[in-house]
Parts: sequence; C-alpha cells; structure tokens
Amino acid sequence: MNTVLSRANSLFAFSLSVMAALTFGCFVTTAFKDRSAPVDIQVSRVMLKNVDDFTGPKERSDLGFVTFDVTADLRPIFDWNVKQLFLYLSADYETKSNALNQVVLWDKIILRGENTNLSLKDMKSKYFFFDDGNGLRGNKNITLTLSWNVVPNAGILPLVMGSGHISVPFPDAYEATKSY
Repeated sequence: MNTVLSRANSLFAFSLSVMAALTFGCFVTTAFKDRSAPVDIQVSRVMLKNVDDFTGPKERSDLGFVTFDVTADLRPIFDWNVKQLFLYLSADYETKSNALNQVVLWDKIILRGENTNLSLKDMKSKYFFFDDGNGLRGNKNITLTLSWNVVPNAGILPLVMGSGHISVPFPDAYEATKSY
C-alpha cells in the first residue's frame, strides 16, 4: 500500500501543479494589457559646467544640471497583477564620438496603494549628468523621457516608455564655476 510519505508527496506535487497553473493564469490575464500612459515633462532650468573628470586622463568634461516638472496619471497601469512601478527619467542624445548616449537623471519606486498621480514640480537631477567629453555644450537635441518597469506578481517585467517626451537645447556657454 501507499505510505504516509508517498501520499504526502502526491499531495504536494498536485498542489504545486495547481499553484503553477494559477500563476500562469494570473500572467495570461494581464500579459497583453497596454501599460503606457500620457506624460507631461517640462524643463524650467538648464545649467552646464565644465569640470575636472577624475575617472580618466586629466581632461575636463561637461556636467549638466536640469530642473524639471513631471505630470502623469499612472492609475490605469495598476491592476491586481502589478506589485510596483520603477520610474526613471532618462536623457538621450547624440555626440560626435557616440551615436547614442543615455543617462538616467532621476528615479522613483511607486508601490501598490501609494499615490499614483505623479505631479512633481522643480525636481532636480538625482544623479550626475556627466558626458565623457564636451558633448553637452551647444547640443540642441537632448531628449528627456519618462519610462518605467512594471513589476508584476507573476509574469514578465515589461519596459514601457511614457507617451510624452521633450527635447531640450543645452547652452552654448558654460556657467562660471566657483573656486573654494
């Protein structure tokens, strides 16, 4: 006959199979949902400095400072399969040495149950906006985009770009740096 361990093993295997089927069902119900949302990005101030770059040879590199406003209603993205959103604002631009440069300037995690109506005013870059050279000075096409990763309870981790972005021209001259 069947022992207690054999019956427990059968029950455990059946329970695991049912849980796997339920998890797959959870994934399938939201797998093809559109996770995009309209985003409004405004830039109120752009400043550019030329500073010493301590990561390589004794050269100077561009350091940009951006003050921005972001407005977005992210409520439609959240459903029962979304655990959190990882938001990030990135700057994409082209220089003579690189066809594509991408720099993350700011990020935020929004958990389920938190306020999903994003209305940020006069935000400053959370991370340094360094260029490896002088590619920011006079660059007229630096595009700021808000994107997010949807972290689900079950399923894939989609990367979604917001449906609004803004192109920002950077100044032709550097701000004066203070000596300390």
